[in-house]
Amino acid sequence: MRFLFDDPAFSFQALRTAGHAAHGGADLGEVLAACQQIPDGDEEAWSRAWTAVAERLNRIADEALDAGHRVSAREAYLRASNYYRTADFFRVEDREADAESYRLAGNSRQTFARAAELFETPVLPLEIPYEDTTLPAYLFLADGTGSPRPTVIHHGGYDSTLEELHFMVGGGALRRGYHVLAFEGPGQQSVRREQGLVFRPDWEHVVAPVVDHALSRPDVDPEKLVLFGTSFGGLLAARAAAFEDRIAACVLHNGIYDFYELPLRAIPPFLGEWVTDGRDDVAGPALAVSMAQSTRVRWFLRHGMWAFGAKTPAEALRACAPYNLDNVAEHIACATLVLDAENDVICCGEAQRVHDALRCEKDLFTFTAAEGAGEHCQEGAALRFQQRVFDWLDERLGRA
Repeated sequence: MRFLFDDPAFSFQALRTAGHAAHGGADLGEVLAACQQIPDGDEEAWSRAWTAVAERLNRIADEALDAGHRVSAREAYLRASNYYRTADFFRVEDREADAESYRLAGNSRQTFARAAELFETPVLPLEIPYEDTTLPAYLFLADGTGSPRPTVIHHGGYDSTLEELHFMVGGGALRRGYHVLAFEGPGQQSVRREQGLVFRPDWEHVVAPVVDHALSRPDVDPEKLVLFGTSFGGLLAARAAAFEDRIAACVLHNGIYDFYELPLRAIPPFLGEWVTDGRDDVAGPALAVSMAQSTRVRWFLRHGMWAFGAKTPAEALRACAPYNLDNVAEHIACATLVLDAENDVICCGEAQRVHDALRCEKDLFTFTAAEGAGEHCQEGAALRFQQRVFDWLDERLGRA
């Protein structure tokens, strides 16, 4: 699918941003107006255009709140948060030294926090104890009664933000009476920015303290805890579920078996061999050519250098190697739903591979282009995706 741009990376990110309209993260006219200001593949123009929309909405939200218009303020803050995230997306040249990237990311978090204070249901910002530090989280409560409810523990993947998780999954869960405990772990956005923690493959050590916190709360039903991982998070959640026996169900959105194979598909086979063999003297210049030719490859490797703490693109690629489900998937015991997308060429075959490796109660849902849900993680089709997933969860948890 091409959405507003010919460049595949720009097209997908525009669709991702627009798709968050289902839960208040965008307005289609604003998306169209912003994209009209951006030449295809121009990363600087991308950041400028989305920043302008986000700043305007931030001002509108402040004015609405000052005037006592809480609903208008909440809606504007939510859209501003998503647009700030979008403005920052391609700013991966040198994130450590990019002050504007830090400003945009901070504004995305801040505007969402302001919106959260205006939600009609309780939203609790949390710092969950993790090793010698904490992980940022939000607990979205379906109501304020304190009654135990099924609870979704949700984390993102390679590049999603804590705030964006509400648009991806949280909004749909709340409408169906689920509590949502959304969090960021090592390697992910604010944890990487503020604490310097990079990704780790043994994700069960990240999820365990979050489960501990959930089960310490009287408003969480301990028998109906769901682990939900999005994109790269689908692999991470599967890894955690294999070592976590307190989960009633797991949703892999989408299913990924081997994260190292995904970027290797986007570069010539000989180049992948050079990287794997550590021949960086020849792999480095060749990767530079691939990065110059493809926005997607350039973004993936530059972001990977930051998220994995790698010094070169080749190191970032090799850092993906430990992330797979070898000798792991067969140990998942809870009911597991694996999601796939017809047009997801980068992850082609991965969901089926995960499903085949599972030995638990399992299902595989493949979303199609004909229903408008064929892109990676069903971007642009949030309502259809959430309908199928939460209907499945309702049935597994006895809520149908």
